[in-house]
Amino acid sequence: MSAMTRTLFVSLGLALMSASLAEAKTMSPAAVATIGQHKLLTDADGQSLYTFDKDQPGKSECTLICALAWPPFEAPAGAKASGPWSIVTRPTGVTQWAYNGAPLYTYHFDSQPGDVHGDGAEGVWHVARP
Repeated sequence: MSAMTRTLFVSLGLALMSASLAEAKTMSPAAVATIGQHKLLTDADGQSLYTFDKDQPGKSECTLICALAWPPFEAPAGAKASGPWSIVTRPTGVTQWAYNGAPLYTYHFDSQPGDVHGDGAEGVWHVARP
C-alpha cells in the first residue's frame, strides 16, 4: 500500500470517527452531576448550566451584555433536538440548547467544574435541574 493510499485511509477513518463523536455529542448535549444533595445539568466540561426567568419558552432574552456574563450553551451545527432537548436560534443566528423549552447558559464566573456561583443571581438565574 502506498503512503498516499495509507494517508487517505487514515484521513477517512478519522473523518468517520469525528462524525461518530459529533453524533454522540448531539445525542447527549449535557450531563447530570450531583453537587451536595442536588442534581444539576452540566456541559461536557462539567460547567454548571443555568436557566433565566426572563426567557420565554424557546426564546432567549439574554443578549448583548447579558450574554457576556451568561454565554449561551451552544448547539453545534447539525445538532438534533430529542426528548426534553430542543434548539433555540438566537437573534445572532447562533443555536443554543434548551431543556424543556428553557434556553441554557453557562456563567462566566464559574471557573471550576461544579461551581454554582450563578445560582440565584439577581433572583432570576437558576441552576438547570434534570
